[in-house]
Amino acid sequence: MEYLVTMITHVPAGTSQEAVDDVRAREAAHTRELAAQGHVLRLWRPPQAPGEWRTIGLFAAADEDQLELVLDSMPLRVWRTDDVTPLTPHPNDPGPSRDTGAGAEFMTTFTIHIPDGTPNETIDDVTRREAEDAHEQAEIGHLSRLWELPRDSGESRSLGLWRALDAAQMQQIVESLPLYRWMDVVTVQLTPHPSDPATAVGAGAA
Repeated sequence: MEYLVTMITHVPAGTSQEAVDDVRAREAAHTRELAAQGHVLRLWRPPQAPGEWRTIGLFAAADEDQLELVLDSMPLRVWRTDDVTPLTPHPNDPGPSRDTGAGAEFMTTFTIHIPDGTPNETIDDVTRREAEDAHEQAEIGHLSRLWELPRDSGESRSLGLWRALDAAQMQQIVESLPLYRWMDVVTVQLTPHPSDPATAVGAGAA
């Protein structure tokens, strides 16, 4: 099973730079081990406020108990809080084998609000066109992954991982989606993480 984990690190006041560097070096080394074991799939840095130390990770584990063991094994856990979201494969997900490609990465959260009284035929038609469009976006390299999120107050929510040249192109892609008229969309631009397994750099810290 896959999980999205938002990791926020708070280094205690008075901690020496030497201690920080040591923990970060051990974190990077252990992250490479976890990636080799298939637990750490991707790592990104979202936009950060001044003084903030935040990482978004895509993890794989048999269940939440195993995930907790994985997270607890990471050296930075002594200074870190983790927010875990379980992910369910979306019917339109292109699958994890797709190449990362070129361009910036973006993460979108879609919340679907279908107006009351919308005919079932209309819903079925838009849903069909959405699936066809997702396939096309994956084929041209824009859509990397798609997951279903836990429902919030009964509303359908999904999480998408995309590639686009820039934020303007990403917005154009979102607005072109057949379901866009019924969506609330939150888009976050991601930056590469030095320990991201997909980049094969693996020399940095989380």
